[in-house]
Amino acid sequence: MKRISQIISSIFTPLLVPTYAMILASFLSMLVVLPSKVLWTTIAITFVLTCVIPFAGIIGLYKSGVVNDPGLNSRSERSIPYILIILCYLGCGYFLFRAGAPQWLTLFFAGGAIAAFVNIIVNLKWKISAHSAAMGGLAAMMFRLAASHQAVCDLNVWLSVTVVLVGLVMTARVYLQCHTLMQVLAGALNGFVCVWFCTMIHLPQ
Repeated sequence: MKRISQIISSIFTPLLVPTYAMILASFLSMLVVLPSKVLWTTIAITFVLTCVIPFAGIIGLYKSGVVNDPGLNSRSERSIPYILIILCYLGCGYFLFRAGAPQWLTLFFAGGAIAAFVNIIVNLKWKISAHSAAMGGLAAMMFRLAASHQAVCDLNVWLSVTVVLVGLVMTARVYLQCHTLMQVLAGALNGFVCVWFCTMIHLPQ
């Protein structure tokens, strides 16, 4: 069970969830009508901005002794890596904005950045789950697709799978003793609320 929990945590690390979100958004929304080359190029850029660059930065911080664990399990060491992640999220959102992406997709990354900022503040006094926050944000995006009728297919199965995955990730983090039940619940709520309300915003064109 421990090994399974570790695999789940690795697959659904906060650094990969934005890429999963972009893949889902690309093929479940009206974006699917775009040329496949455009979609996969955008997915690749999202992966570089929200996974490769933050990962390289965290490894650099680890090698330089700024953080003692690249897994960031100590809440006292999370602020600087989270600031880097926030900048990468905002950078990805700006890239999508300049590329003419729909507002709900651009604001998904803004919501993710806000959730990460909330995590920084909370982590000053209490440990909150970044894994759960990322998954909560992913769930919010999926529910936003359904609520705003942006999807090109029936999302019932996709929503059900997403909710199950959120629960699996939360369970894995608790089982690995990385967080308590309240910490994963708080993380999921943070991610969901930040993304849900951000994607409600209508910016002037």
